[in-house]
Amino acid sequence: MDFRHELVIPNDDLPFKMFIFEGREGNYKVTKHWHHSLELFLVMEGAIDFYINNRHYPLKQQDFVLVNSNEIHSIDCPDPNVTIVLQIPAEAFEEEGNYIFEKKDEKSCRQLAELVSAMFAEYDSREYGYRLKVKSLFYQLLYLLLTEFKTETMDKAVLRQKKHLDRLSEVTRYMKENYHEDLRLPEVADRFGFTPTYLSRMFQKYAEVSYRTYLIDLRVKYAVRELVNTDHEIGEIAMNHGFADSRAFSKAFKKRYKILPSQYRKAMASGDDKIPV
Repeated sequence: MDFRHELVIPNDDLPFKMFIFEGREGNYKVTKHWHHSLELFLVMEGAIDFYINNRHYPLKQQDFVLVNSNEIHSIDCPDPNVTIVLQIPAEAFEEEGNYIFEKKDEKSCRQLAELVSAMFAEYDSREYGYRLKVKSLFYQLLYLLLTEFKTETMDKAVLRQKKHLDRLSEVTRYMKENYHEDLRLPEVADRFGFTPTYLSRMFQKYAEVSYRTYLIDLRVKYAVRELVNTDHEIGEIAMNHGFADSRAFSKAFKKRYKILPSQYRKAMASGDDKIPV
């Protein structure tokens, strides 16, 4: 869920992605979703409510949560906060095995929080040689995760869910790369060796939304960037992101944001912080 408030580090030859959580202004929710990566959320100021597989994790200052690859999670942050998000690709751990990570003793948790804080501070300083320093801290973090936070056991139900989400992740990755195309359920299902009925059930059970809803939400998510950051016509934006016309885009947009695209653009331009995000 990467919108306008993120401070992203995507193109500095770094083996991870780190940014400030986009819900920093508060009054913000992230609906249930998952990633093919390990995610770490470290709260620096304020507080957020985190949910993993429907279990509640209230996070306060200097607290963090680890979200394993393909764990379903959601976030609620009614109040302002400053939260560092670190996304580590699953491939970073391939040589060491496919482990699940969980919080352990207080000392290890404190070390991890300090490493993540130091990584962000080094990047933010941009001093000479900062990339090398950030990478050095990152590999210390990987070592700490593997030696202090990995677990060899996993609940059977969670393992079964993870296997299904691994398969579903291949589908959603394809959808993200081609969301602007005519992605009909039968054709996408056939591409991955599923029947339309089976793929539809996978979305309902594990993503908890229908295939069509997921696709439309994906299109809206990417369209809102162009809406806010360009002066392109609404109809042009609709066509660029897979909608049949501006009417279909406006209908889908209003369902999610409760206002029309034109109203949202105007509110964002005026700095209105009460609009839904």
